[in-house]
Amino acid sequence: MTRVLCFRRAAPSYFCPATALPSQLSTCLPEVNFQKQESPEPGRGMNREGAPGKSPEEMYIQQKVRVLLMLRKMGSNLTASEEEFLRTYAGVVNSQLSQLPPHSIDQVNKHKPWLEPTYHGIVTENDNAVLLDPPLIALDKDAPLRFAESFEVTVTKEGEICGFKIHGQNVPFDAVVVDKSTGEGVIRSKEKLDCELQKDYSFTIQAYDCGKGPDGTNVKKSHKATVHIQVNDVNEYAPVFKEKSYKATVVEGKQYDSILRVEAMDADCSPQFSQICSYEIITPDVPFTVDKDGYIKNTEKLNYGKEHQYKLTVTAYDCGKKRATEDVLVKISVKPTCAPGWQGWNNRIEYEPGTGALAVFPNIHLETCDEPVASVQATVELETSHIGKGCDRDTYSEKSLHRLCGAAAGTAELLPSPSGSLNWTVGLPTDNGHDSDQVFEFNGTQAVRIPDGIVSVNPKEPFTISVWMRHGPFGRKKETILCSSDKTDMNRHHYSLYVHGCRLIFLLRQDPSEEKKYRPAEFHWKLNQVCDEEWHHYVLNVEFPSVTLYVDGTSHEPFSVTEDYPLHPSKIETQLVVGACWQGGDLHMTQYFRGNLAGLTLRSGKLADKKVIDCLYTCKEGLDLQVPEDSGRGVQIQAHPSQLVLTLEGEDIGELDKAMQHISYLNSRQFPTPGIRRLKITSTIKCFNEATCISVPPVDGYVMVLQPEEPKISLSGVHHFARAASEFESSEGVFLFPELRIISTITREVEPEGDGAEDPTVQESLVSEEIVHDLDTCEVTVEGEELNHEQESLEVDMARLQQKGIEVSSSELGMTFTGVDTMASYEEVLHLLRYRNWHARSLLDRKFKLICSELSGRYISNEFKVEVNVIHTANPVEHANHMAAQPQFVHPEHRSFVDLSGHNLANPHPFAVVPSTATVVIVVCVSFLVFMIILGVFRIRAAHQRTMRDQDTGKENEMDWDDSALTITVNPMEVGVGRRPPRLRGSAGQGLREASMARLLRVHTLSIASSAQQAWGLGVFMGKPRLREALFKAVLPTKCGGEPCQGWALLAMGLLREFSGGVAEVLSPAALYVGDSMGTHWSFVFPSLLFCCCC
Repeated sequence: MTRVLCFRRAAPSYFCPATALPSQLSTCLPEVNFQKQESPEPGRGMNREGAPGKSPEEMYIQQKVRVLLMLRKMGSNLTASEEEFLRTYAGVVNSQLSQLPPHSIDQVNKHKPWLEPTYHGIVTENDNAVLLDPPLIALDKDAPLRFAESFEVTVTKEGEICGFKIHGQNVPFDAVVVDKSTGEGVIRSKEKLDCELQKDYSFTIQAYDCGKGPDGTNVKKSHKATVHIQVNDVNEYAPVFKEKSYKATVVEGKQYDSILRVEAMDADCSPQFSQICSYEIITPDVPFTVDKDGYIKNTEKLNYGKEHQYKLTVTAYDCGKKRATEDVLVKISVKPTCAPGWQGWNNRIEYEPGTGALAVFPNIHLETCDEPVASVQATVELETSHIGKGCDRDTYSEKSLHRLCGAAAGTAELLPSPSGSLNWTVGLPTDNGHDSDQVFEFNGTQAVRIPDGIVSVNPKEPFTISVWMRHGPFGRKKETILCSSDKTDMNRHHYSLYVHGCRLIFLLRQDPSEEKKYRPAEFHWKLNQVCDEEWHHYVLNVEFPSVTLYVDGTSHEPFSVTEDYPLHPSKIETQLVVGACWQGGDLHMTQYFRGNLAGLTLRSGKLADKKVIDCLYTCKEGLDLQVPEDSGRGVQIQAHPSQLVLTLEGEDIGELDKAMQHISYLNSRQFPTPGIRRLKITSTIKCFNEATCISVPPVDGYVMVLQPEEPKISLSGVHHFARAASEFESSEGVFLFPELRIISTITREVEPEGDGAEDPTVQESLVSEEIVHDLDTCEVTVEGEELNHEQESLEVDMARLQQKGIEVSSSELGMTFTGVDTMASYEEVLHLLRYRNWHARSLLDRKFKLICSELSGRYISNEFKVEVNVIHTANPVEHANHMAAQPQFVHPEHRSFVDLSGHNLANPHPFAVVPSTATVVIVVCVSFLVFMIILGVFRIRAAHQRTMRDQDTGKENEMDWDDSALTITVNPMEVGVGRRPPRLRGSAGQGLREASMARLLRVHTLSIASSAQQAWGLGVFMGKPRLREALFKAVLPTKCGGEPCQGWALLAMGLLREFSGGVAEVLSPAALYVGDSMGTHWSFVFPSLLFCCCC
């Protein structure tokens, strides 16, 4: 009993696989002794306690029979007692089978197969054989019949194991029956397994027998057993280093416990093959060693003078002794004895416009020479005081800047750039540069008077004064920035803004009122900014009795307010002056200003919003710091509102270094001011031991803003056109720039690529690239005489201008459009510019010039000139001879003009003398016709032969004339004799004209032309609307006169086509052009002459 159970639950090392040799059975089944048991007595009743048999004895007999049969099947020689045991067992089985009734054989399959509850297996990756413990053997209580079959006893299949079924999703295994009689099976993998993808698998398996009877019905299945299979690893992967290379820096003369660590990984799944067991330095004769964990240290003190840098090659081995396929390079730099300070920064940083933010210290780090430091404070400052008005800002006009910042309309610019009607600043010295906005210099002797009507201030209403000022300590005299005083008789100052020492004072005297009492009159501010010789932005918001001053965006309250009585009543006009104050009683200037002013504006009726003030002052360049979430922890950052100063403070030097490396310079202007911006880093170190605390020297560098690519603004369109005088006199006028196109391009240098990049003989190529930017001014000026507003004007749609935000001003010189907007918006507005003239009949032509610019004239376009000619119409004398010859074909019709680009039609005399050029052209044409006649003879013969062939084949060649390039030049002066013919309107008039022309063509065709020519001439007339309309509008100035001449000309072109083929198609339009060039009287002389000669 004990041995049977031991056999069933054999230890993992004692099981016999299906491929076991007979000699191996003695070791895999050591507990089985077949000599201990007597012959079995089959036929006992089965019980439910033993899993496979009725009793333990029967189970033992069954197991013994299985083993003996397996040994015989494997070719092993059984002992005599074992053979006797099998014969005895077979005899008993046959005797019992013979005693069974015939129908009882079909009922022997009563029990399910039986499996062990759990199996454990091992499979090696890249293999499919699974080694199970215990072996996969299914037992069935009906098995004795199967053993009887081995001794040639006729039995059924009851008790045999026909298969195994695996349950589970995506199980890469299947189970196969090796021996149905013994119930032995094996588990194999369907595909090669990868331990790195999955290390183990679990699923259930079920055995089923072969059923009963020959048909195998009533199949029974065993319970589900659990199978656990582990995938054994194979050392197929080599170690791989995490980094492609390693770098480290050491200080000479020091012995390090660890300089850096190299680390490799192995993709194998087992601990044996996935772990790195050792590292090795391949490079010989280097003073370094590496331990099993990858830590590299020096074996001796290093000398900077001996070697600046060491390059080591390191490899790795896993615990299976497999070496890394790729070794790693380690660079160890030696630096001299430590000196505290910032390291890893460049003195010069180049900034290319339009590239966004540029890191200025990408590799900077603070070297403390291993001294203990409590905290570090670093201040980074960008020096821009020499750029523009303290830094780089947009250089549009101050009015445009206010509009861009969202200020309400109504801002008056008191110091504009001189142009057109805004010319009162012409005499002031400026910076003479276009890279930044214009700055006006006052040296104590200059001042400008503001013309009347530019701006008016009511002290009872709110108003705002804004100015950029740079002023130094020039003494203690009063220096006036802006002053409104009496123009004559008295020296009263109504309001003024002036400097007195380092004080800024605003004077505001109230107008006369019923209440004669003291009111606030002078507001005093004591500011260092007034006399520090630096640029500052001042904004005064005046809403009496409150006055607020903003300096560089920061508000300041007056420290002193002086009261005074209101002014005495008077009707004296005031004079507004910049740079001094006008003394009306003495008729001279006083209190001259010394310093620089720019952007002086005054707006009445509304105060400046704080957002607008900040927008006007904010720089377009500065320092920016965007620290990632995983960097700069514990670092406190303070940014100045000007964006020119950053302060960083932290205790962790490594985190401080990361924050410093993310500081960047940014200039948001499309065309920034080029030049140097100086950078400075000052540091403050706090140590635990103040006695040995280190000091860090300051860092001085600079950002070089490169010169931006200069855009080329190009204006193009129609330069020359003519219109009827009636259009100039109409309410709409004539559009001056209907086809204007504004584009801007830049030229870039493109370096050669490939092999040409290293060839010094290959030069860089220039590429033109179109860009988009804004415009701030377009000026239209008239050339020649100034505009006479009593009879002519330039007009534009004001509603459209207000939508675009573009302002317009006009004068006798022309019209100026101002305001920052896109090129497309300016193009659209200029398309709508019209020229009107109420007396256009006395005008021959008018010339205009257009210039557009960007950034207050920094970039200027080409001069686009337009010449407009006036077409004058009159009633010329009819030609009586021709009219008398064919009066039935004359139908009165109003002739409209056509555009004559570039020609001035101001000659009212229809019978001018023929110029000598015309005579020369006629002689040349007649000579050419002689050649054409000779050529025509050959063409007629060829045409006749083609006609005969066409008649034979039944095909007709359709002749057509492409009139797409035809230009008919006519003289609108000759319409009739002393009268204007009536105008036919609508479809009736059009039909009458077509019918009249058709009759005209038929008469001339029947009398002169052949049938082919008739068909072609009428076809051209009836099938070519453009040609027909041009002929309707034409008035021929030749002596044939009127509509009959149209027919002659049309037939002439038809005959020329028939006689000379394609040559005439080119010749006829050319003749029209020649006639047009010779003069208005010779438009159709040449084609008519061609027709006569051909006839």
